[in-house]
Amino acid sequence: MNSQKAWIVCCFFNFLIACVFGLLMRFMYLFPLDFLNYSFLLHAHSHVAMLGWVYLIVYVLIVRFFIPKEKSQKPIYNRLFWLTEFSVIGMMIAFPIQGYALFSIVFSTMHILLSYVFCRLVWKDCSKEKSPAERLLLTSILFMILSTFGVWCLGPAVSTLEKQSAFYQIAIQFFLHFQFSGWFILAILALFLKQFQDKIDEVKFKRFYFLMIVSTLLTVCFPVRWFIENAILSYINGLGVLIQLAAFIYFYKMLKPQIRHFKSTLDKTTKIVYGLALCSLILKIGIQLLTIFPNLAEVSHQIRNFVIGFIHLTTLGIITGFLFGILFQNKMLSANSSTLKIGVKCFILGYILTEVLLFLQGWFFFFGEASIPGYFQSILIFSILLVLGLVLMMSSIIRRNLYCHIK
Repeated sequence: MNSQKAWIVCCFFNFLIACVFGLLMRFMYLFPLDFLNYSFLLHAHSHVAMLGWVYLIVYVLIVRFFIPKEKSQKPIYNRLFWLTEFSVIGMMIAFPIQGYALFSIVFSTMHILLSYVFCRLVWKDCSKEKSPAERLLLTSILFMILSTFGVWCLGPAVSTLEKQSAFYQIAIQFFLHFQFSGWFILAILALFLKQFQDKIDEVKFKRFYFLMIVSTLLTVCFPVRWFIENAILSYINGLGVLIQLAAFIYFYKMLKPQIRHFKSTLDKTTKIVYGLALCSLILKIGIQLLTIFPNLAEVSHQIRNFVIGFIHLTTLGIITGFLFGILFQNKMLSANSSTLKIGVKCFILGYILTEVLLFLQGWFFFFGEASIPGYFQSILIFSILLVLGLVLMMSSIIRRNLYCHIK
C-alpha cells in the first residue's frame, strides 16, 4: 500500500471514530453510562472530527494536487502526516478520559505546532504559478495560522479571568470561525477549483476572492456578539453575510461556462456527493442570511439543536461532501465498488435525516412547543446510518487497497 493510500485509510479511520463518539453521545441521552463523561466525549468527538478527519484529508489532497510530484515524495510529508496522526490518536484517548487536561492539551498543542510545519512546507513547495486555486489555498493557510491565535489566548484567559469569561469564550469562537470559514472552506474551494484545470475567468475570480476574504473577516462579529452586547457587531455581521452572498454569486458566474462540461465528466456517485455539498453550501448561506434578523440571530446559539445542525451542515454537508466528490472524481475512491456506493448512500441518508430532525426540533423549541415524540430514539437510529455508511466505505477502501497490493 503506497503512503497516500495508507493516509486515506487512516483519515477514514479517524472519521469513523469521531462518528462513533457522536453515536455514543446520542446513546447516552437514552441510556446514561456512568463510566463515560458526556462533555469529555463531546471534546473528543469535535477534535477528532475536525483535526483527525477534515484537517488530515485536506492535508492528503493538498499534497496530491498542489505539491509537484518530485517534492511531494520527500520523506518529510510522510513523517509529518504520521506525527500528526499520533497527536490525533493522543486526543482520541486523552479527551474521553480526562477532558481538557494535561495530556489532551499536550496533544492539541502538538497538532497546532505540526500544522505550522505543514503551512511552511506548502508555502515553500506549492507550485509558483499563482493560479486562482493556488491563491485561494495560500490564503486558506494564512487563515489557519490566524485561527490559532485564539488558542494561544486560552491560557492567559484562564489564568487572568476564568472559563466563563467573555474573553475565553471569544478566543474559542475566534479559533472555530477562522478554522471553518477561513481555513477549511477556502481550502476545500481551492481543491474544487483545481478540478477545473484552472480554466477560470480571472476577473470574476478576483471579485469572488476579495469578497470572500472580506466576508470571512466581518462575520467573526456574529459569535463575538453572543458575549458582547453591541448593536454595531450585528450590523457588521449583516454586511459580512450580504458580501458572502455576493461572493458566491461571482463563484457561480465564474464556473457557469464550464459546469455542463464538468458534469459530463462525472459518474453518478460523484454527482450525488457534489450535489450534496452544493445544496448544503446554499443552505448555509441562506441560514446565515437569516441571522440579519435580530430575533433569529439571538436564538441561533441559544437553541442547541440549531448550533449542532449548523456545525454538521458545514462539516458533514459542505466540507465532507466536497472531499468525497474530489476523492471519487480522481479515482482515489472507487465508484465501481458496490459496497462503497451503498456506504455513501447510507451516510448521505443518515446526514439528511439527522439534519432534518435537528432543525425541526429547533423550530419546535423556537415556537415554544414540546419535544418531537421519539426525538432521541429517532436521532440515535439515524446516526447509526452515518456510522454504518462509514464502516461500509472503509471496508471497501481497505479491501481494494489489499487487492491492489496483492496484485
